[in-house]
Amino acid sequence: MEDDPKPELERKLGAKTLAINVMNMTIGAGIFILPAHIAGYLGAASFLAYLFCGLLIGLIMLCFAEMGSRVTSSGGAYAYIADAFGPLAGFLANSLFWFGYCAIAAAAILNAMADMLGIWFPIFSLYWFRVIFLLLVLAFFAWVNMRAVQSGARLVIIVTALKIIPLILLIVIGLFGIKGENLIVSVWPEMGTFGVACLMLFFAFGGSESALSNSGEMKDPGRSIPKGIFMGLSAILVLYMGLQFVTLGVMGESLASFTEAPLAATAIQLVGPIGGTILIATAAISMFGNTGGDVLASSRLPFAAAKDGLLPDVLARVHPRFKTPHVSIAFYATVIFLLSISGGFKSLAILASSSTLLIYLGVVLAMVKSRLKPDPANVPQFKVPGGYVVPILSLGVLAWLLAQVPLKEFIALTLFFLLVTGFYFGYRWWNSRHSLE
Repeated sequence: MEDDPKPELERKLGAKTLAINVMNMTIGAGIFILPAHIAGYLGAASFLAYLFCGLLIGLIMLCFAEMGSRVTSSGGAYAYIADAFGPLAGFLANSLFWFGYCAIAAAAILNAMADMLGIWFPIFSLYWFRVIFLLLVLAFFAWVNMRAVQSGARLVIIVTALKIIPLILLIVIGLFGIKGENLIVSVWPEMGTFGVACLMLFFAFGGSESALSNSGEMKDPGRSIPKGIFMGLSAILVLYMGLQFVTLGVMGESLASFTEAPLAATAIQLVGPIGGTILIATAAISMFGNTGGDVLASSRLPFAAAKDGLLPDVLARVHPRFKTPHVSIAFYATVIFLLSISGGFKSLAILASSSTLLIYLGVVLAMVKSRLKPDPANVPQFKVPGGYVVPILSLGVLAWLLAQVPLKEFIALTLFFLLVTGFYFGYRWWNSRHSLE
Protein backbone atom coordinates (compact mmCIF):
# COMPACT_ATOMS: atom_id res chain seq x y z
CA MET A 1 0.00 0.00 0.00
CA GLU A 2 1.44 3.37 -1.04
CA ASP A 3 1.92 6.10 1.51
CA ASP A 4 -0.42 9.03 1.25
CA PRO A 5 1.23 12.00 -0.40
CA LYS A 6 2.12 14.94 1.82
CA PRO A 7 -0.83 17.32 2.17
CA GLU A 8 -0.30 20.60 0.38
CA LEU A 9 -1.53 24.03 1.41
CA GLU A 10 -4.58 25.24 -0.45
CA ARG A 11 -3.85 28.21 -2.67
CA LYS A 12 -6.83 30.45 -1.92
CA LEU A 13 -5.23 33.84 -1.18
CA GLY A 14 -5.21 36.50 -3.88
CA ALA A 15 -3.36 39.73 -4.58
CA LYS A 16 -5.84 41.89 -2.62
CA THR A 17 -5.38 39.81 0.52
CA LEU A 18 -1.61 40.08 0.25
CA ALA A 19 -1.85 43.84 -0.32
CA ILE A 20 -3.96 44.29 2.82
CA ASN A 21 -1.54 42.17 4.85
CA VAL A 22 1.44 44.21 3.59
CA MET A 23 -0.31 47.43 4.68
CA ASN A 24 -1.31 46.02 8.07
CA MET A 25 2.18 44.73 8.87
CA THR A 26 3.98 47.90 7.73
CA ILE A 27 1.94 50.88 8.93
CA GLY A 28 2.96 51.21 12.55
CA ALA A 29 4.28 53.79 14.96
CA GLY A 30 7.23 55.25 13.06
CA ILE A 31 5.16 57.36 10.70
CA PHE A 32 3.75 59.35 13.65
CA ILE A 33 7.26 60.62 14.45
CA LEU A 34 9.41 60.51 11.32
CA PRO A 35 7.90 63.34 9.18
CA ALA A 36 9.60 65.93 11.42
CA HIS A 37 12.97 64.16 11.35
CA ILE A 38 12.89 63.71 7.55
CA ALA A 39 11.87 67.36 7.09
CA GLY A 40 14.83 68.36 9.27
CA TYR A 41 17.19 66.48 6.97
CA LEU A 42 15.66 67.16 3.54
CA GLY A 43 13.07 69.93 3.81
CA ALA A 44 10.77 70.12 0.78
CA ALA A 45 12.82 67.39 -0.92
CA SER A 46 11.54 64.85 1.62
CA PHE A 47 9.44 63.10 -1.03
CA LEU A 48 12.66 61.75 -2.61
CA ALA A 49 13.42 59.69 0.50
CA TYR A 50 9.92 58.16 0.47
CA LEU A 51 10.19 57.23 -3.20
CA PHE A 52 13.66 55.75 -2.65
CA CYS A 53 12.61 53.67 0.38
CA GLY A 54 9.41 52.55 -1.36
CA LEU A 55 11.39 51.35 -4.38
CA LEU A 56 13.95 49.55 -2.22
CA ILE A 57 11.40 47.74 -0.07
CA GLY A 58 9.57 46.68 -3.25
CA LEU A 59 12.75 45.11 -4.65
CA ILE A 60 13.49 43.40 -1.32
CA MET A 61 9.97 41.98 -1.02
CA LEU A 62 10.25 40.39 -4.45
CA CYS A 63 13.41 38.62 -3.25
CA PHE A 64 11.60 37.52 -0.08
CA ALA A 65 8.71 36.21 -2.19
CA GLU A 66 10.99 34.02 -4.30
CA MET A 67 12.84 32.65 -1.28
CA GLY A 68 9.58 32.11 0.61
CA SER A 69 8.16 30.05 -2.26
CA ARG A 70 11.28 27.84 -2.25
CA VAL A 71 12.11 27.46 1.47
CA THR A 72 8.78 26.43 2.99
CA SER A 73 9.94 25.77 6.56
CA SER A 74 8.98 28.28 9.24
CA GLY A 75 11.42 30.99 10.28
CA GLY A 76 11.27 33.53 7.45
CA ALA A 77 14.58 35.31 6.85
CA TYR A 78 16.31 33.05 9.39
CA ALA A 79 15.28 29.94 7.44
CA TYR A 80 16.31 31.41 4.08
CA ILE A 81 19.76 32.47 5.29
CA ALA A 82 20.39 29.24 7.22
CA ASP A 83 19.37 27.19 4.18
CA ALA A 84 21.86 29.06 1.98
CA PHE A 85 24.81 29.67 4.31
CA GLY A 86 24.56 27.23 7.20
CA PRO A 87 23.62 27.23 10.92
CA LEU A 88 26.02 29.98 12.07
CA ALA A 89 24.68 32.45 9.51
CA GLY A 90 21.14 31.43 10.44
CA PHE A 91 21.84 31.94 14.14
CA LEU A 92 23.33 35.38 13.48
CA ALA A 93 20.29 36.31 11.39
CA ASN A 94 17.89 35.04 14.05
CA SER A 95 19.70 36.92 16.82
CA LEU A 96 19.94 40.08 14.74
CA PHE A 97 16.23 39.87 13.99
CA TRP A 98 14.82 39.40 17.48
CA PHE A 99 17.38 41.63 19.23
CA GLY A 100 18.81 43.99 16.63
CA TYR A 101 15.49 44.73 14.96
CA CYS A 102 12.46 43.65 17.02
CA ALA A 103 13.65 44.54 20.53
CA ILE A 104 15.45 47.72 19.50
CA ALA A 105 12.50 48.87 17.36
CA ALA A 106 10.13 48.27 20.28
CA ALA A 107 12.44 50.27 22.56
CA ALA A 108 12.53 53.12 20.03
CA ILE A 109 8.73 53.15 19.81
CA LEU A 110 8.37 53.20 23.61
CA ASN A 111 10.69 56.20 23.75
CA ALA A 112 8.61 57.94 21.08
CA MET A 113 5.43 57.19 23.04
CA ALA A 114 6.94 58.64 26.23
CA ASP A 115 8.08 61.75 24.32
CA MET A 116 4.59 62.19 22.90
CA LEU A 117 2.84 61.76 26.25
CA GLY A 118 5.28 64.33 27.61
CA ILE A 119 3.38 66.95 25.58
CA TRP A 120 0.39 66.35 27.84
CA PHE A 121 2.25 65.38 31.01
CA PRO A 122 5.55 67.25 31.60
CA ILE A 123 6.47 64.74 34.32
CA PHE A 124 7.66 62.44 31.50
CA SER A 125 10.73 64.66 31.21
CA LEU A 126 11.91 63.27 34.57
CA TYR A 127 14.16 60.27 33.98
CA TRP A 128 13.03 58.31 37.03
CA PHE A 129 9.35 58.67 36.10
CA ARG A 130 10.09 57.64 32.50
CA VAL A 131 11.91 54.51 33.75
CA ILE A 132 8.99 53.54 36.02
CA PHE A 133 6.48 54.16 33.20
CA LEU A 134 8.40 51.99 30.71
CA LEU A 135 8.82 49.27 33.33
CA LEU A 136 5.07 49.21 34.06
CA VAL A 137 4.12 49.15 30.35
CA LEU A 138 6.40 46.21 29.61
CA ALA A 139 5.40 44.39 32.80
CA PHE A 140 1.75 44.74 31.72
CA PHE A 141 2.42 43.30 28.26
CA ALA A 142 4.49 40.47 29.72
CA TRP A 143 1.71 39.64 32.18
CA VAL A 144 -1.00 39.70 29.48
CA ASN A 145 1.00 37.47 27.15
CA MET A 146 1.98 35.04 29.90
CA ARG A 147 -1.63 34.41 30.83
CA ALA A 148 -2.87 33.45 27.36
CA VAL A 149 -1.84 34.02 23.76
CA GLN A 150 -5.47 34.86 22.89
CA SER A 151 -5.43 37.78 25.32
CA GLY A 152 -2.36 39.29 23.69
CA ALA A 153 -3.70 38.83 20.15
CA ARG A 154 -7.10 40.33 21.06
CA LEU A 155 -5.44 43.40 22.57
CA VAL A 156 -3.36 43.94 19.43
CA ILE A 157 -6.40 43.68 17.12
CA ILE A 158 -8.33 46.29 19.14
CA VAL A 159 -5.61 48.93 19.09
CA THR A 160 -4.64 48.28 15.46
CA ALA A 161 -8.17 49.05 14.31
CA LEU A 162 -7.92 52.60 15.72
CA LYS A 163 -4.84 53.90 13.92
CA ILE A 164 -5.65 54.26 10.20
CA ILE A 165 -8.76 56.47 9.96
CA PRO A 166 -7.30 59.54 11.77
CA LEU A 167 -4.30 59.48 9.40
CA ILE A 168 -6.53 59.51 6.32
CA LEU A 169 -8.66 62.31 7.81
CA LEU A 170 -5.54 64.36 8.51
CA ILE A 171 -4.50 64.10 4.85
CA VAL A 172 -7.97 65.01 3.55
CA ILE A 173 -8.39 68.01 5.87
CA GLY A 174 -4.77 69.04 5.46
CA LEU A 175 -5.08 69.41 1.69
CA PHE A 176 -7.11 72.59 2.31
CA GLY A 177 -4.45 74.12 4.59
CA ILE A 178 -1.33 73.68 2.46
CA LYS A 179 0.78 76.70 1.58
CA GLY A 180 2.44 76.24 -1.81
CA GLU A 181 5.65 78.03 -0.87
CA ASN A 182 6.34 75.43 1.83
CA LEU A 183 6.68 72.73 -0.82
CA ILE A 184 9.16 74.50 -3.10
CA VAL A 185 12.59 72.85 -3.10
CA SER A 186 15.09 75.69 -2.75
CA VAL A 187 18.19 73.57 -2.02
CA TRP A 188 18.62 69.93 -3.03
CA PRO A 189 20.19 67.76 -0.29
CA GLU A 190 23.71 66.32 -0.43
CA MET A 191 24.02 62.57 -0.91
CA GLY A 192 25.31 62.01 2.63
CA THR A 193 22.36 63.83 4.18
CA PHE A 194 19.96 62.03 1.85
CA GLY A 195 21.45 58.66 2.84
CA VAL A 196 21.11 59.27 6.59
CA ALA A 197 17.51 60.43 6.09
CA CYS A 198 16.67 57.29 4.09
CA LEU A 199 18.36 55.11 6.70
CA MET A 200 16.12 56.59 9.38
CA LEU A 201 12.96 56.60 7.24
CA PHE A 202 13.44 52.92 6.44
CA PHE A 203 12.33 52.29 10.02
CA ALA A 204 8.75 53.08 8.91
CA PHE A 205 8.87 50.60 6.00
CA GLY A 206 9.91 47.52 7.98
CA GLY A 207 7.52 44.65 8.66
CA SER A 208 6.10 44.03 5.20
CA GLU A 209 8.19 40.87 4.82
CA SER A 210 5.99 39.20 7.46
CA ALA A 211 3.02 39.42 5.09
CA LEU A 212 4.79 37.04 2.71
CA SER A 213 4.73 34.17 5.20
CA ASN A 214 1.58 32.92 3.43
CA SER A 215 3.18 32.85 -0.02
CA GLY A 216 2.69 29.06 -0.14
CA GLU A 217 -1.07 29.66 -0.03
CA MET A 218 -1.19 32.25 -2.83
CA LYS A 219 -3.13 31.27 -5.92
CA ASP A 220 -1.27 31.87 -9.18
CA PRO A 221 1.79 33.15 -7.26
CA GLY A 222 3.61 34.23 -10.41
CA ARG A 223 0.99 36.95 -10.89
CA SER A 224 -0.65 37.52 -7.51
CA ILE A 225 2.56 37.93 -5.44
CA PRO A 226 4.13 40.79 -7.45
CA LYS A 227 0.68 42.35 -7.94
CA GLY A 228 -0.14 42.16 -4.22
CA ILE A 229 3.26 43.59 -3.26
CA PHE A 230 2.84 46.43 -5.75
CA MET A 231 -0.70 47.24 -4.54
CA GLY A 232 0.19 47.13 -0.84
CA LEU A 233 3.40 49.13 -1.08
CA SER A 234 1.78 51.65 -3.43
CA ALA A 235 -0.96 52.27 -0.86
CA ILE A 236 1.62 52.65 1.92
CA LEU A 237 3.69 55.02 -0.20
CA VAL A 238 0.63 57.16 -1.02
CA LEU A 239 -0.32 57.35 2.67
CA TYR A 240 3.21 58.13 3.85
CA MET A 241 3.88 60.72 1.15
CA GLY A 242 0.44 62.24 1.76
CA LEU A 243 1.27 62.70 5.44
CA GLN A 244 4.68 64.22 4.65
CA PHE A 245 3.14 66.44 1.94
CA VAL A 246 0.42 67.74 4.29
CA THR A 247 2.56 68.19 7.41
CA LEU A 248 5.29 70.02 5.49
CA GLY A 249 2.81 72.02 3.42
CA VAL A 250 0.95 73.20 6.51
CA MET A 251 3.85 73.67 8.94
CA GLY A 252 6.71 74.64 6.62
CA GLU A 253 10.21 74.80 8.10
CA SER A 254 8.82 74.73 11.64
CA LEU A 255 7.81 71.06 11.16
CA ALA A 256 11.38 69.95 11.94
CA SER A 257 11.09 71.35 15.48
CA PHE A 258 8.08 69.17 16.39
CA THR A 259 10.02 65.92 16.72
CA GLU A 260 7.80 64.57 19.52
CA ALA A 261 4.49 64.77 17.62
CA PRO A 262 4.63 66.32 14.12
CA LEU A 263 1.23 64.98 13.05
CA ALA A 264 -0.42 66.30 16.20
CA ALA A 265 1.17 69.73 15.66
CA THR A 266 -0.23 69.76 12.12
CA ALA A 267 -3.68 68.77 13.35
CA ILE A 268 -3.62 71.59 15.92
CA GLN A 269 -2.72 74.05 13.16
CA LEU A 270 -5.62 72.80 11.03
CA VAL A 271 -8.52 72.26 13.44
CA GLY A 272 -7.32 73.44 16.85
CA PRO A 273 -6.43 71.63 20.09
CA ILE A 274 -9.03 68.89 19.57
CA GLY A 275 -7.19 67.76 16.44
CA GLY A 276 -3.91 67.53 18.30
CA THR A 277 -5.55 65.59 21.12
CA ILE A 278 -7.00 63.06 18.67
CA LEU A 279 -3.69 62.57 16.86
CA ILE A 280 -1.65 62.25 20.06
CA ALA A 281 -4.16 59.72 21.40
CA THR A 282 -4.11 57.83 18.09
CA ALA A 283 -0.31 57.78 18.02
CA ALA A 284 -0.06 56.67 21.65
CA ILE A 285 -2.61 53.90 21.05
CA SER A 286 -0.79 52.80 17.89
CA MET A 287 2.57 52.73 19.66
CA PHE A 288 1.04 50.94 22.64
CA GLY A 289 -0.48 48.34 20.31
CA ASN A 290 2.67 48.02 18.26
CA THR A 291 4.67 47.20 21.39
CA GLY A 292 2.02 44.74 22.52
CA GLY A 293 2.10 43.01 19.14
CA ASP A 294 5.87 42.82 19.26
CA VAL A 295 5.92 41.24 22.73
CA LEU A 296 3.25 38.78 21.55
CA ALA A 297 5.12 37.68 18.42
CA SER A 298 8.84 38.35 18.93
CA SER A 299 9.04 36.91 22.45
CA ARG A 300 8.53 33.52 20.78
CA LEU A 301 11.81 33.86 18.84
CA PRO A 302 14.14 33.24 21.83
CA PHE A 303 11.75 30.41 22.82
CA ALA A 304 12.07 28.81 19.37
CA ALA A 305 15.86 29.24 19.38
CA ALA A 306 16.06 27.58 22.81
CA LYS A 307 13.96 24.65 21.59
CA ASP A 308 16.44 24.23 18.72
CA GLY A 309 19.33 24.15 21.19
CA LEU A 310 20.69 27.55 20.18
CA LEU A 311 19.91 29.32 23.47
CA PRO A 312 19.76 28.07 27.10
CA ASP A 313 17.01 25.52 27.82
CA VAL A 314 15.38 27.75 30.44
CA LEU A 315 14.00 29.96 27.67
CA ALA A 316 12.11 26.96 26.24
CA ARG A 317 10.06 26.42 29.40
CA VAL A 318 6.27 26.50 29.09
CA HIS A 319 4.00 27.65 31.92
CA PRO A 320 2.25 24.58 33.39
CA ARG A 321 -1.10 26.36 33.72
CA PHE A 322 -1.24 28.96 30.92
CA LYS A 323 0.77 26.96 28.36
CA THR A 324 2.78 30.03 27.28
CA PRO A 325 6.58 30.52 27.02
CA HIS A 326 6.60 32.63 30.18
CA VAL A 327 10.39 32.69 30.68
CA SER A 328 11.02 33.79 27.10
CA ILE A 329 8.34 36.48 27.40
CA ALA A 330 9.84 37.83 30.63
CA PHE A 331 13.35 37.71 29.12
CA TYR A 332 12.30 39.53 25.95
CA ALA A 333 10.37 42.23 27.84
CA THR A 334 13.42 42.77 30.07
CA VAL A 335 15.67 43.23 27.02
CA ILE A 336 13.29 45.86 25.60
CA PHE A 337 13.19 47.66 28.94
CA LEU A 338 16.99 47.84 29.20
CA LEU A 339 17.27 49.11 25.63
CA SER A 340 14.49 51.66 26.09
CA ILE A 341 16.21 53.36 29.05
CA SER A 342 19.61 53.37 27.30
CA GLY A 343 18.83 55.53 24.26
CA GLY A 344 16.37 57.85 22.55
CA PHE A 345 14.14 57.32 19.52
CA LYS A 346 16.54 58.62 16.87
CA SER A 347 19.59 56.48 17.69
CA LEU A 348 17.48 53.38 18.35
CA ALA A 349 15.56 53.82 15.08
CA ILE A 350 18.80 54.08 13.08
CA LEU A 351 20.18 50.98 14.82
CA ALA A 352 16.96 49.05 14.13
CA SER A 353 16.97 50.11 10.47
CA SER A 354 20.62 49.09 10.11
CA SER A 355 19.83 45.66 11.56
CA THR A 356 16.92 45.24 9.15
CA LEU A 357 19.09 46.17 6.18
CA LEU A 358 21.67 43.54 7.18
CA ILE A 359 18.95 40.88 7.38
CA TYR A 360 17.63 41.94 3.97
CA LEU A 361 21.17 41.79 2.59
CA GLY A 362 21.44 38.19 3.81
CA VAL A 363 18.15 37.23 2.14
CA VAL A 364 19.13 38.77 -1.20
CA LEU A 365 22.51 37.01 -1.09
CA ALA A 366 20.69 33.75 -0.27
CA MET A 367 18.49 34.30 -3.33
CA VAL A 368 21.55 34.88 -5.53
CA LYS A 369 23.16 31.69 -4.23
CA SER A 370 19.98 29.68 -4.84
CA ARG A 371 19.94 31.02 -8.41
CA LEU A 372 23.61 30.14 -8.99
CA LYS A 373 23.22 26.66 -7.46
CA PRO A 374 19.57 25.68 -8.01
CA ASP A 375 18.10 22.63 -6.30
CA PRO A 376 16.06 20.63 -8.88
CA ALA A 377 14.09 19.00 -6.06
CA ASN A 378 13.09 22.35 -4.55
CA VAL A 379 12.03 24.70 -7.33
CA PRO A 380 10.48 28.04 -6.25
CA GLN A 381 6.77 28.50 -6.99
CA PHE A 382 7.45 32.15 -7.77
CA LYS A 383 10.50 33.49 -9.59
CA VAL A 384 11.34 37.19 -9.83
CA PRO A 385 11.37 38.19 -13.50
CA GLY A 386 14.31 39.95 -15.14
CA GLY A 387 17.07 37.50 -14.27
CA TYR A 388 19.53 39.05 -11.81
CA VAL A 389 18.38 42.67 -12.28
CA VAL A 390 16.31 42.83 -9.08
CA PRO A 391 18.86 41.18 -6.72
CA ILE A 392 21.76 43.20 -8.17
CA LEU A 393 19.84 46.47 -7.77
CA SER A 394 18.86 45.43 -4.25
CA LEU A 395 22.45 44.60 -3.29
CA GLY A 396 23.73 47.90 -4.66
CA VAL A 397 21.16 50.02 -2.84
CA LEU A 398 21.51 48.05 0.41
CA ALA A 399 25.29 48.42 0.32
CA TRP A 400 24.99 52.17 -0.25
CA LEU A 401 22.50 52.60 2.60
CA LEU A 402 24.61 50.53 4.99
CA ALA A 403 27.56 52.76 4.12
CA GLN A 404 25.57 55.65 5.64
CA VAL A 405 25.37 53.99 9.08
CA PRO A 406 26.94 56.36 11.66
CA LEU A 407 30.18 55.19 13.29
CA LYS A 408 28.58 54.76 16.72
CA GLU A 409 25.87 52.43 15.39
CA PHE A 410 28.40 50.61 13.17
CA ILE A 411 30.60 49.86 16.18
CA ALA A 412 27.56 48.64 18.13
CA LEU A 413 26.60 46.25 15.32
CA THR A 414 30.18 44.97 15.00
CA LEU A 415 30.37 44.27 18.73
CA PHE A 416 26.99 42.54 18.56
CA PHE A 417 28.19 40.18 15.83
CA LEU A 418 31.40 39.40 17.71
CA LEU A 419 29.54 38.67 20.95
CA VAL A 420 26.86 36.54 19.27
CA THR A 421 29.45 34.59 17.28
CA GLY A 422 31.44 33.98 20.46
CA PHE A 423 28.27 32.85 22.24
CA TYR A 424 27.39 30.48 19.37
CA PHE A 425 30.71 28.63 19.48
CA GLY A 426 30.97 28.81 23.27
CA TYR A 427 27.48 27.40 23.80
CA ARG A 428 28.10 24.60 21.27
CA TRP A 429 31.33 23.69 23.07
CA TRP A 430 29.58 23.73 26.45
CA ASN A 431 26.76 21.53 25.15
CA SER A 432 29.16 19.05 23.55
CA ARG A 433 31.11 18.67 26.81
CA HIS A 434 27.98 18.11 28.91
CA SER A 435 26.51 15.67 26.42
CA LEU A 436 29.56 13.43 26.91
CA GLU A 437 29.24 13.34 30.68
